[in-house]
Amino acid sequence: MTSRKAKRLTLVIFKITGLLLLVLVFGSYFLYRSGYPSQVLSLQSTASIPISKNAFSFPLVSAKYIFILDRTSKTVLYQKEATKKIYPASTTKMVSAIVALEHFPLTQIIQISKTYSEGQILGLLPGQRLSVQQLLYGLLVQSANDSAEVLAENYPGGRTAFVSVMNDKVKEWGVTDTHFVNPSGLDENNHYSTALDLVKIADLAMKYADFAKIVATETAVLDSGANNHLLVLKNVNELLGKVPGVMGVKTGFTTGAGQSLISLVGRNGHEVLFAVLGSTDRFDDTRKLIDWVFTNFEWP
Repeated sequence: MTSRKAKRLTLVIFKITGLLLLVLVFGSYFLYRSGYPSQVLSLQSTASIPISKNAFSFPLVSAKYIFILDRTSKTVLYQKEATKKIYPASTTKMVSAIVALEHFPLTQIIQISKTYSEGQILGLLPGQRLSVQQLLYGLLVQSANDSAEVLAENYPGGRTAFVSVMNDKVKEWGVTDTHFVNPSGLDENNHYSTALDLVKIADLAMKYADFAKIVATETAVLDSGANNHLLVLKNVNELLGKVPGVMGVKTGFTTGAGQSLISLVGRNGHEVLFAVLGSTDRFDDTRKLIDWVFTNFEWP
């Protein structure tokens, strides 16, 4: 073979190799991206995208449904059964709170008319008078079902109208696989959401300053104005104040849903949203996932 032919052959091989590399790179990229739900892809931005260092293997967790999203770039960092419709438990209260915030003045006083006994409650009594702000603290800090019901029942048109507005709100936000039939998150037919949707809801809800402030509160004391009766609240979210960077947002638990936790974590200027659902240990699962993300990914 002459040197000229050898050079030509080398050039051809070089071009073919380059073409194959391009196909491999772009093919892998589109396969990687196409594996995630279209709802998230529509949220992509031009911000810096976190890159996996592949230095640490994924942790062993009990959660059946997981969704992890870089908040700025909207890059999916991990997902597991993220579009499966499941009971959302008290993560429902994120939307209840936003509907209440958009309608009621925080200073409006509501008088309690009856007692409530189902699920997690504050133990509100007839005759007690609380502000909407106090009820929101009960709703989001102690995850109280009676707070949810009181807010819903005092909405114009009552509980049914309140729940209808909750469904309108998620549609307005482009959340398509979520539907509510109650304001508290109790398991009922046709009451469902997904890990992906709950992350999107948390992302949007955390843009409301009052909401973000309340879900970051570890403890609160409410004065109901009835015989100096004080309500002492402790946030159900055990990660607040214990795991660096945890900013909220909402816990949940029912027999049908298992343990749930939606979290926003900020470290070194980067915020990541976590949905852990169908878990037997939501706090331990979330701790492991937080450590994995901030160890395994780097931001350009």
